[in-house]
Amino acid sequence: MAPRVVVVGAGIGGLTAAALLARRGYAVRVFEQAIAPGGCASTFRRRGFTFDVGATQVAGLEPGGIHHRIFSELGIEPPAATPCDPACAVYLPGEAEPIRVWRDPQRWQQERQRQFPGSEPFWQLLKDLFQASWAFQSRDPVLPPRNGWDVWQLVQAVRPGTLTTLPHTFSTVGQVLRWYGLGQDHRLRRFLDLQLKLYSQVDAEETALLYAATALAVPQSPQGLFHLQGSMQALSDRLVEALERDGGTLHLRHSVDGILTEQGCAVGVRVCNSKTGETWTEPADHVVANVTVQNLVKLLGEAAPRGYRQRVDKLPDGSGAFVVYLGVKQDAIPADCPPHLQFLYDFDGPIAENNSLFVSVSHPDDGRAPDGCATVIASSFTDPRIWQGDDDRYAALKQHYTEMAIARLGQFFHLTPETIVHTEAATPRTFAYYTARDRGIVGGIGQRVSTFGPFGFANRTPIPRLWLVGDSTHPGEGTAGVSYSAWTVARQIEAAGEGRKK
Repeated sequence: MAPRVVVVGAGIGGLTAAALLARRGYAVRVFEQAIAPGGCASTFRRRGFTFDVGATQVAGLEPGGIHHRIFSELGIEPPAATPCDPACAVYLPGEAEPIRVWRDPQRWQQERQRQFPGSEPFWQLLKDLFQASWAFQSRDPVLPPRNGWDVWQLVQAVRPGTLTTLPHTFSTVGQVLRWYGLGQDHRLRRFLDLQLKLYSQVDAEETALLYAATALAVPQSPQGLFHLQGSMQALSDRLVEALERDGGTLHLRHSVDGILTEQGCAVGVRVCNSKTGETWTEPADHVVANVTVQNLVKLLGEAAPRGYRQRVDKLPDGSGAFVVYLGVKQDAIPADCPPHLQFLYDFDGPIAENNSLFVSVSHPDDGRAPDGCATVIASSFTDPRIWQGDDDRYAALKQHYTEMAIARLGQFFHLTPETIVHTEAATPRTFAYYTARDRGIVGGIGQRVSTFGPFGFANRTPIPRLWLVGDSTHPGEGTAGVSYSAWTVARQIEAAGEGRKK
């Protein structure tokens, strides 16, 4: 009989781990509390429009990229996609001309030299660190290592060139800016804060330099960011297809409210069918949790090791997201509008938040909008705590944020009652309800030095046979990051020597 694996959560990390393990001969069952798979990379439909819930772009689809490698192993075609070029157009306060993050490396170099004179030594350091880090990462190290097999994978990935990154293990972007005399370049700092917050959850001052080197270089060829045809749901649909083809099962509207242990090992989960209310215990030889590390501790309850719980409790507060989803007529979109934009606004309101927006715009004929229309999705980071409280206060705050976001978007898009067809908004409370993420936080753990790479949370938890995938683990947030964590867990479980073909 094939070893049994239960996967908690059908986000991209959970589906990837499930599909890979089913392909390798395990009996896999996935339990997801929502009505659709995908987690923060799922979609919803309104009045003919298809909106991506959270994630709106994908990395790792290029040959050799993590999604390309996973789809190759699964024997399925990757979803149709087009490269984003520019990957993003960043508008700073009071500026009509954006900073365009081009896919072509030479064009991007020319852009940044024009936009940030005197900063090229800083960018060249990032380029050198990225090349060494990317080569290291492509050899599949396990970070952080937790047993002999993990250590051996890490050692095998090291080459002489990798050692060039060691002097910068404890460096932050902010420190390096000062080393190069750029500490007072506020325009450069604003740009870096905007870009890094998207990927690392923290600003340039706190972001680990080695993480930033990769995050800021991934948009350039031969890597790149990609826009999926149809919607982000195409990614999870492919993974579900592979999972079910290889005998795995996906159970939607089934929540897991506890991970069970015996003699210190994970032995199963407690499941509730949301439609019928039926509950039962599902036994497992391995449990893969595609949840936040905060959710993992809650699922373990008293079985959570004290030191692990204390470390989680000491983590800095994560960020939530406020998102406004607009279905608009094509007339609202300026000509030659980039697929992704960032706007930074000078603070001028009663709430010291929502002063930046990351915006994704659908392409004509990409399947997200009816003919003659488009989708505009704008998100900003927010403190989850301000969304707590009574329903009336919550509704008023949500309305205020929606109006403020639309007013700011109206400075670039032609938004009028005639051009706006549909408006909807999501808050941390919304994300908590639909994804079950603790307090609705998004994007994982901030990539500070203390939580990045060798200092982060491992896929191999302190509970034997319990594994963690997703944006709480290396290498962090985004569909490529969580897919890499799933790739690592599939290799770790298989290395235990318990897999055999069904």
